[in-house]
Amino acid sequence: MSEGCNHDCSSCGSTCGEDARLQDMHEKPHELSEIRHVIAVVSGKGGVGKSMVTGLMSVAMARKGCHVGIIDADITGPSIPKMFGVRGEVCGSEAGAYPVTTAGGIDIVSMNLLLEESTDPVVWRGPILSGVVKQFWHDFIWNDIDYMFIDMPPGTGDVPLTVMQSIKLDGIIIVTSPQELVSMIVEKAVKMAELMSVPILGLVENMSYFECPDCGSKHEIFGHSHVEEIAKQYNIDVLGRMPMQPGLAAACDAGQLETVPKVYLEKAAEKLLAMGNK
Repeated sequence: MSEGCNHDCSSCGSTCGEDARLQDMHEKPHELSEIRHVIAVVSGKGGVGKSMVTGLMSVAMARKGCHVGIIDADITGPSIPKMFGVRGEVCGSEAGAYPVTTAGGIDIVSMNLLLEESTDPVVWRGPILSGVVKQFWHDFIWNDIDYMFIDMPPGTGDVPLTVMQSIKLDGIIIVTSPQELVSMIVEKAVKMAELMSVPILGLVENMSYFECPDCGSKHEIFGHSHVEEIAKQYNIDVLGRMPMQPGLAAACDAGQLETVPKVYLEKAAEKLLAMGNK
């Protein structure tokens, strides 16, 4: 601290050990990348269908004429390549590495595209996992991406923290399920986003109901939905309620997610388009 310091760091032209200004920790993407909007898809717990929502949001935006990219940040449990039927290895040049492109034109990078076998486990500690996610961001060349979706691992640990600190996000989508327990889990995700000053775009509830194919009646298999109450409590939007749809699961298993006739997330897609038009 210099003599005569008035403790007003914003008016000071130098830094010292007492510098209280917030440091921008966001890292830039590759110099050849062009990425307009970045959306992270998060969940406070596993098993709620976060990767499914990431995939369907990507398909929805691609069908609206947008060029979409996906970073599969769930390094130890990657599922995006299988959902889209993507195989093979990542290619690169002296300039950098390139994502793999799906049949529908969505660019993807995932740990499963870097392993010899897709079933090989990734047994790494948190800092290494976080470092790989940052490499997906700044070592890969993302060409003319309108919307980048980041499929996050569940919880509020190393990788979600790294993404929120290192990548400038336009917002997050929180994925939930109908159980009342989820309200507590959602609160954790909401508080983390607020702590990191990341906008919350809204909630998507997965497994909301099962619609009988014979009579069309809806059955709430996992109990009555609480998503509207949760959204009101935290003053955030409900972007969609997705049913338990065997056809979606079958499409994911077959690597044919881009062929599904309905994505159930039209409201969410319209909100992202409106964000892009501002």
